[in-house]
Amino acid sequence: MTKKPGLRERKFARTRLKLARALVRRLEHVTLEDVTVRDLCEDAEVSEATFFNYFPRKSELLDYYTQLWMLELSWRCRHAQVKGLAAVAVCFDFMAAALQQQPGVMGEIIARQALLREKPEPMEIGLAERQIAYPDYEGIEELPVGGVDKAWLPALEQAVRGGELPPNAHIPTIMAGLAALFYGVPLVLRRSNFSAISSMYHQQLAVFWAGIRAASQGSR
Repeated sequence: MTKKPGLRERKFARTRLKLARALVRRLEHVTLEDVTVRDLCEDAEVSEATFFNYFPRKSELLDYYTQLWMLELSWRCRHAQVKGLAAVAVCFDFMAAALQQQPGVMGEIIARQALLREKPEPMEIGLAERQIAYPDYEGIEELPVGGVDKAWLPALEQAVRGGELPPNAHIPTIMAGLAALFYGVPLVLRRSNFSAISSMYHQQLAVFWAGIRAASQGSR
């Protein structure tokens, strides 16, 4: 039986989620730099003191939303009706849909990834937040928080076991290449051409997998 969080934890979760949703709405009209804490607090109906109790900086609120989104990405990859490389493609399709539906916040997430000098420590996403944000996502309570590598790793391991990738495939190198495509293709296409991103992702993935297999044969 899934544990039911206490009242204080649920209140904490709802406040963080309200602030995250307020940020997403604002970013569809202005950049993160132009969003004010006051605007976010008005939208979420909380005080500025409350905001800073939860997030010392606006960028940390964006990081929080990113972790929430990555959690959903990981769930979709693990619960896809397909396995291996097809499950990796599901992650890219989810990103493509998000870029088309919410280009503002997704563009800020990509920009934030480019600006960070070091990989940030994952922000904790509590049980109440998971249950409130994703009430119909069975099993999301157990998923680890992290970047896209958390979503891809099980699928890549399945691909190696299933023969889609060579047995000597170096998973960390593959994940680095996937990340370059995941964040790089949107930068190439830019916001005005996100309608083409799904097909572009699939074309680039096909080239990428072919290159991985060819490199593996050449190293034998």
